[in-house]
Amino acid sequence: MRKMVFVSFCLAGILWGAEGSGVIDCNVIFEQRKAEILREIEKIDEQQQSLQALQQATQSVLDQKDADLKKREAILNEEKKAIEQKEADIQALLKKNEKILKEIKEATQSKLGETYAGMKDSKSSAILENLPEIEAARILFSLDTKVVSKILAKMNPQKAASLTQIIQKGPPFETQEILQTDMQNNSQNIPANADSNPTNSM
Repeated sequence: MRKMVFVSFCLAGILWGAEGSGVIDCNVIFEQRKAEILREIEKIDEQQQSLQALQQATQSVLDQKDADLKKREAILNEEKKAIEQKEADIQALLKKNEKILKEIKEATQSKLGETYAGMKDSKSSAILENLPEIEAARILFSLDTKVVSKILAKMNPQKAASLTQIIQKGPPFETQEILQTDMQNNSQNIPANADSNPTNSM
């Protein structure tokens, strides 16, 4: 009987020791796992901080570039406005100069007209016949119709007819002069034998 009690007591001690060691092993494992988790959390925190720093740096660069771009756009807009203003000033100056030149030309033409109107018809016709047709037509156009008819009557009929055609078309006579020059150049460029029959050579 005593022997059985002793054996039972020994078995109970063994079981109690095994359970105690199991609790100790669990605590050790938990502490190790806890340390690993803390290290992982620290790594995640470091990565998050690095990512935030990178995002801030990137945003700062983008903000700087955006500010530089807006600054350059503002400079370009100012330069564009300055160029447009210069162009407007130039156009206004050109129009003003054209008006002044037109007034000077009209005044000169008027004086020439008065001069020719005061001459004798035969003398005026002789002078105008020796002028380029466009210039003569311009002067005749500024004269009174009666004076023009008298001057043309004193001219060579062919010359008078040519001047009459130019006057009838009216100003600007410079355009007619350009057209006449182009027609003359074109006629000179046409070969003299362009219309000849090639079979004649046979």
